[in-house]
Amino acid sequence: MYAVIGAGPMGLAAARNLQKLGIPFIGLELHSDVGGLWDIDNPHSTMYHSAHLISSKRMTEFAEFPMRDDVAAYPHHSEMRRYFHEYAEHFGLKRHYEFNTRVVNLSPEGDGWTLTSEHNGEQLSRHFDGILIANGTLHSPNRPTLPGEFAGQLMHSAEYRSPEVFKGKRVLIIGCGNSGADIAVDAVHQAAKVDMSLRRGYYFIPKFIKGKPSDTLGGKIKLPRPLKQRLDAALIRLLMGKPSDYGLPDPDYRMYESHPVMNSLILHHLGHGDITPRRDIARIDGYTVHFSDGESADYDLILQATGYLLDYPFIARQHLNWPAEADAPQLYMNVFHPEHHNLFMLGMIEAAGLGWEGRNQQARLVALYIQQQQVGSSAAQTFNQLKRQRASTQLDGGYRYIKLARMAYYVNKEAYLQALQSHIEELQSTQPGTTSAAVASA
Repeated sequence: MYAVIGAGPMGLAAARNLQKLGIPFIGLELHSDVGGLWDIDNPHSTMYHSAHLISSKRMTEFAEFPMRDDVAAYPHHSEMRRYFHEYAEHFGLKRHYEFNTRVVNLSPEGDGWTLTSEHNGEQLSRHFDGILIANGTLHSPNRPTLPGEFAGQLMHSAEYRSPEVFKGKRVLIIGCGNSGADIAVDAVHQAAKVDMSLRRGYYFIPKFIKGKPSDTLGGKIKLPRPLKQRLDAALIRLLMGKPSDYGLPDPDYRMYESHPVMNSLILHHLGHGDITPRRDIARIDGYTVHFSDGESADYDLILQATGYLLDYPFIARQHLNWPAEADAPQLYMNVFHPEHHNLFMLGMIEAAGLGWEGRNQQARLVALYIQQQQVGSSAAQTFNQLKRQRASTQLDGGYRYIKLARMAYYVNKEAYLQALQSHIEELQSTQPGTTSAAVASA
């Protein structure tokens, strides 16, 4: 029996792939229903009222369960919640789950794992043959220490729900990732003033080009990486201008070496003076924030849109091959432990354009690997050797991702999907006792 931790999109994909191969499992979910962070009523969700999907529906949906045609190209979070509920209902996944159940401890024991969970105040310890961790990456806010004491209201984007919190206030937003950009646009309509402090530059990509979702365009002709970076960056400059045209710092890295911001409204409001760009914070004195360029301003509220840190509080870091100096566990394909053949990290991955189907293929590979482990195939044995050798290998496709904690588990979509397909084909084609072809080329 295997355990799947989490009933968000990744947990559901894991459950579905185990179900398809007839591998017995139990799902454990902290909330009372499926959907993970996409369920804004989930007390543990970091969703906000105005949030929409930042990739288009056709580039995001599960292949075997397309979103309805009447759903917008970039669905509202409520549509995404309904989608995952319908997915779980359609495939009968809910009956496998224990809801309102918190995993409090996970430790290896013998050939398996002891998992201790808590439900209605009572704890239960059970032994499982293996564990699929799929509880998400966006639930532990990264709160960098500010240089000084702020006398006003300090909050993180994880706590944000409605722009009413900004009503009549002088607001400073730190950071401009996709959430930060969304929240800044929200704040414009309620706040007395909105400023945005940035340490580094971002690439801004419009959601639509000529009426089509921008992530559905291009890609038919495979270009060498350096050429693609130059051409796409030139196209974005042509369409949007440079960030410095709006008073923001220009990126000091190449296109696709960090996650781009899918939002053109932020530039619209910067260009109209609704949002004032600010440099990095030098120090804070009470309500006054001093910036690195010598300017200063007073604020009632500071919102840190500074992302999230990986956090798996129910398992010790050493069981995840997670060195103290590393920002993420060192796992092959961000999934496979070098030594434990029955512990899998699902969803600890970011890649522009990977979508839920890419993550579904990740879950498919895990299910196939479990199946082949159970029958003792030579392909599984070969894969065991490979994941030991490549635990710290990053499938970056040659891109030099910037050195930030949020980029520690970033991959290149093409390189990752190619490796997934290669391993899936290898495991599917091997039966017990046959000779396995080498998989080192993946």
